[in-house]
Amino acid sequence: MTPGLLSGNRITLLQNGVEFFPALQTAIDAAQHEVHLETYIFTNDATGRTIAAALSRAALRGVKVYLMLDGFGSKALSSELLNGMRRDGVEILIFRPEPGLLHLRRNRLRRQHRKLSMIDARIAFVGGINIIDDMDTPGQIPPRYDYAVQVEGPVLVQIAPVMRRLWKLVTWTQGRRPQRMHSVSVQAASVGEQHATLLVRDNLRHRRDIEEAYLDAINAARSEIIIANAYFLPGMRFRRALIEAAERGVKVSLLLQGRVEYRLLHYASRALYGQFLMAGITICEYHKSFLHAKVAVIDQRWATVGSSNIDPFSLLLAREANIVLEDHAFAGQLHASLQAAIDTGSQCLIHDRWLHRPWYKRSLAWLAYGVVRFMMGMLGYGKLN
Repeated sequence: MTPGLLSGNRITLLQNGVEFFPALQTAIDAAQHEVHLETYIFTNDATGRTIAAALSRAALRGVKVYLMLDGFGSKALSSELLNGMRRDGVEILIFRPEPGLLHLRRNRLRRQHRKLSMIDARIAFVGGINIIDDMDTPGQIPPRYDYAVQVEGPVLVQIAPVMRRLWKLVTWTQGRRPQRMHSVSVQAASVGEQHATLLVRDNLRHRRDIEEAYLDAINAARSEIIIANAYFLPGMRFRRALIEAAERGVKVSLLLQGRVEYRLLHYASRALYGQFLMAGITICEYHKSFLHAKVAVIDQRWATVGSSNIDPFSLLLAREANIVLEDHAFAGQLHASLQAAIDTGSQCLIHDRWLHRPWYKRSLAWLAYGVVRFMMGMLGYGKLN
């Protein structure tokens, strides 16, 4: 069993923005005391304006509203929308504001990539969905393919201090006097039967918690592993764990990004496909739209949903948050959703054809992989392990 699991939770799977945003807006509109929201991207589109309006309405009726945005991911957010929320009483912090293109400090790559929301310490949302209209996918069939979960129950005891602590930390590091936060008691009564825990990644005690949870589950797998991840460039330990699972008879399937979004990571990831295919691992590239999911199901019992990609930038640099569950019903629901995406929205690779790609395509993949390794070494973050 995964360490730290708490029983008595009710975790609801939300697929794409069509399920996530109405649930989030409803929870904010019902808030009576406090709203916390952390996101990497917040855009001034129809979805962004809808959520901003909900936050403003909450603040205007006396709810304490705390909004944390990443300085890089949300750098294009208009000052008009930001100032409007501030005027209505929303407190806003920018995590590592962008200093400009000419400032090439290493810590610019340390981003707040979590997508966490908590309302009245009684309901929370964890996942990979940013505050952006996922139906706006130029040149693609919408929506972006992603997941979040709605969380109720004892696991809120883990979520609440994580969000409040980061708010105080960022306030302090920006030279501002931390104000006493309006914090209500966590409503952690048992409301269901699911076992769950929150895992975070930071730069101190929890640098590898998410990765280690994946590795423990993969090493314990007996029948099937499905991982859907938008940016997949695992280190040696992760690759070895997947290959060893396949060698002992576990069915391993990877649902990965087929559309080119970030070219360097896209081609670097493809350098690893050969060894996976040779080990009998199935690789399916999602082409229907942009894949943004960061989820996994193992043995239809263990599941995770969150913000962490399996690449060096997520695993070594970004603040991330994932929910891990051990529950057959939830895992079965996520498994069915992923299998449908594999069957209807992806193209699975054939080993022999992959090995006989043109030489320039193979060279491009290994060149991209070498560049990523070099970048990580130059940044002082060591090997991709």
